[in-house]
Amino acid sequence: MTVPAPSRPQFPSRRSNGLFASFGHAWAGLIHTVAWQRNMRIHLISGVLVGLVGSGIPLGLAEKVTLIFCVLLIFFAEILNSALEQLVDLAVQQFDEKARLTKDAAAAGVLVLAGGTVVIFAAILINYWETVRTSTDAIFRQVALGLPLAGCATVLVLPQPRPAAVDVLAFLLAMGLLALTAPTSASLVFTVLTAALLVIAAAAARERRRHPQP
Repeated sequence: MTVPAPSRPQFPSRRSNGLFASFGHAWAGLIHTVAWQRNMRIHLISGVLVGLVGSGIPLGLAEKVTLIFCVLLIFFAEILNSALEQLVDLAVQQFDEKARLTKDAAAAGVLVLAGGTVVIFAAILINYWETVRTSTDAIFRQVALGLPLAGCATVLVLPQPRPAAVDVLAFLLAMGLLALTAPTSASLVFTVLTAALLVIAAAAARERRRHPQP
């Protein structure tokens, strides 16, 4: 007598599949990646620094678009890399050489994009070096406010447990410093980008507190 194979459990259905629910699921995926992927946290802090540089140095439209696109492209690649790693771990329960190569290739794609972004960023700074050299006051102000701001963002994305008050204080301080830079910002687009990254960092800190992982 043939014993029927046990049926696989069905995936739990989502509570809703509307447009706003889709945005909610996408947001949850973004926050989860920032909260639990080390490289994504590094990319976020790098994005904050790019936003501070872009808001401190007057750049042309092409350079602004290039930098913003690079930041978003690296985020996109890292999210896909994280999703692929989870999928491989789900499908392969033991060591497999092909699974390792798949993960390594996905990580290599992110590395190539990150290296290319650094080269583009350096090329833009060299091209605008005369502007940088003659904007010492603006750059000093940006450094004086931007470094503490980046420090607050780093506190928010650190995975170590800490009181909720520390995260709240770091977020409020970072937003306050950003507000001080806004009146003299060379590009409000980069200021808004920095603010959005700070909100994402705060949401990731909240996610780690609500759903701690071993």
